[in-house]
Amino acid sequence: MKSAMEEDPPGSSQTTASQLNLPPSMMNRPTVSLETSRINRLIDSNHYHSPSKPIYSDRFIPSRSGSNFALFGLEPSPKKDGKEEAAGSYAGLLRTALFGPETPEKRDVVTGFSPSRNIFRYKTETQRPVNSFSPFGSDEAPGVSRTPAKSPRKILRSAYKVLDAPALQDDFYLNLVDWSAQNVLAVGLGNCVYLWNACSSKVTKLCDLGIDDSVCSVGWALRGTHLAIGTSCGTVQIWDAARCKRIRTMEGHRLRVGALAWSSSVLSSGSRDKSILHRDIRSQEDHVSKLTGHKSEVCGLKWSYDNRELASGGNDNKLFVWNQHSTQPVLKYCEHSAAVKAIAWSPHLYGLLASGGGTADRCIRFWNTTTNTHLNCVDTNSQVCNLAWSKNVNELVSTHGYSQNQIVVWKYPTMSKLATLTGHTFRVLYLAVSPDGQTIVTGAGDETLRFWNVFPSPKSQSRESKIGASSFGRTTIR
Repeated sequence: MKSAMEEDPPGSSQTTASQLNLPPSMMNRPTVSLETSRINRLIDSNHYHSPSKPIYSDRFIPSRSGSNFALFGLEPSPKKDGKEEAAGSYAGLLRTALFGPETPEKRDVVTGFSPSRNIFRYKTETQRPVNSFSPFGSDEAPGVSRTPAKSPRKILRSAYKVLDAPALQDDFYLNLVDWSAQNVLAVGLGNCVYLWNACSSKVTKLCDLGIDDSVCSVGWALRGTHLAIGTSCGTVQIWDAARCKRIRTMEGHRLRVGALAWSSSVLSSGSRDKSILHRDIRSQEDHVSKLTGHKSEVCGLKWSYDNRELASGGNDNKLFVWNQHSTQPVLKYCEHSAAVKAIAWSPHLYGLLASGGGTADRCIRFWNTTTNTHLNCVDTNSQVCNLAWSKNVNELVSTHGYSQNQIVVWKYPTMSKLATLTGHTFRVLYLAVSPDGQTIVTGAGDETLRFWNVFPSPKSQSRESKIGASSFGRTTIR
């Protein structure tokens, strides 16, 4: 007679001890005396399990509820009882608690994606805060810390350094401050030009024009140590600042020269005589071309970063754009209602030009010179004296005169105010940017130069400028 371990229950397949993967200790267990009753139990119930005997298996049986049978053309097994339904309900509640009600239903995953769903699609319309993914149903879940939002960059509202600048003129049409690539600041004070080394704070008197002349503009060459000086007599002088030696004097204008702009070896000068002269310092001629078009004094002059376009602003309320070879403006903008001194080309977007109008205008306007379109206009409620873009971030700074005498840092293109800086008691007529692009210096008729940290560095927005931001105090430039 076969033992109970060798019996084949009705309707079942042949099963041996090796197929059941039983350990040797169980394979050698003696036969139970009540074999007949055990066989009856096996016949009566296909679901009977001995509570005292562990079940051994070497197979992993995955959960069929999460399998996508439709991918293989198979039909899922029918439910035998309410256990799978209960498990599905619990999984649905857990999924809702963890990910919210917007999570796709289980049937969407099992039976396939609906046609309207895209794989790896960013679903920004259903984004929620990090703390909303809490299974506890509370904003303050135990052990879950909030991720702080990135705070806006902090800009100090006060100047970190002030220089006394006696005899700094309160004249809207002059340009008396410029900052070189070698970190040297040039300032025109009366009939003299002084140099302030931002690294050592050393002050050097470069020149004295005499009692019959005065400084109207200064402009550093893009490279090297050459400084151009425009005078009230209409001449332009070129100085080697490293040797404190004048190289040459160029004639051509009949009246004062209030605007200067360099383009490689070409120096452009704008005058009260309404003309613009191009001067190639390699040539023996005083000027190589003359541009005419303005009906009043030229007070603003800036070359684009690629040196292909020159923008000029005048007291005739006009903004002109010239190319390298034109003697007449190729673009004319007449929307301003006051003198246009503030001009700045964007270093980030090709052909983007910003301009600011005087007291009767008070607006900053943006132009696309590539498509010849007017992009935007912002009313600042104050005379716009200067504009300068940051080379590190897409921001710009403006300085103002009547009636608020403030300095404003703007975010482009939204033109939202990042900071408003005050301290000058007169119109902020002069502006220059440090070579690292982080610091600006402003000058006013209150005879002070003030230094402000307004822009971040290209690598780290928290690193201080290298020009001596830790040296607080007030000194004199002469």
